[in-house]
Amino acid sequence: MPLGVVYAAGVQLGAHALERLDPEKRDRLLRRCSTNVDNLDAGRWGTLLSSALTVEEPMPLPYALLLVAVLGYAEYAYGAWWTAAVFLFGHAAATLLVYGALRDRADRETRRAVDVGTSYGLGAVLGALTSALPRGRVRFAARAGLLALVARPVVRRGRTFTDAGHLVALGLGIGLSLAVDCLSGTNRQKIGLEHPV
Repeated sequence: MPLGVVYAAGVQLGAHALERLDPEKRDRLLRRCSTNVDNLDAGRWGTLLSSALTVEEPMPLPYALLLVAVLGYAEYAYGAWWTAAVFLFGHAAATLLVYGALRDRADRETRRAVDVGTSYGLGAVLGALTSALPRGRVRFAARAGLLALVARPVVRRGRTFTDAGHLVALGLGIGLSLAVDCLSGTNRQKIGLEHPV
């Protein structure tokens, strides 16, 4: 069974189990799994993993299907270990970069915020997958389009630190895809959008 399906199903089952807890226990568990400033300041580095395995509520079906599709295609194109490594790297690195930016200036509410979910890892894998597109205009347009889409919430009023985290995670993934481009020369292309000759 593909890794993305197992991961998404596990996260979804965990979210349904959390819903059955009384609100106080649920909130305490979410805060314990969260990569918020207070937890990281206290050296609770295990939250870098637990936060990627936890969501506040069950994922909506379209998002869950997107997660499975992106992780499934990444696993097909580059393998399960590559997919897991990029997901975890993107999740942890984006979290730590946002933490570094917030550490000295966050208010009390932000320092204790519940910060869990799959979106940073998903963004990193999606960005990294752009290296599987045909070189040239298609690949450039995909990267530019994804960055513009994710940057939009960052420039609006009412933005949150997670909006910045999504942009950082996608940027990290695109950075990895550029590295894949450099290392693979012209041979790497898994998504065929050009007509066969």
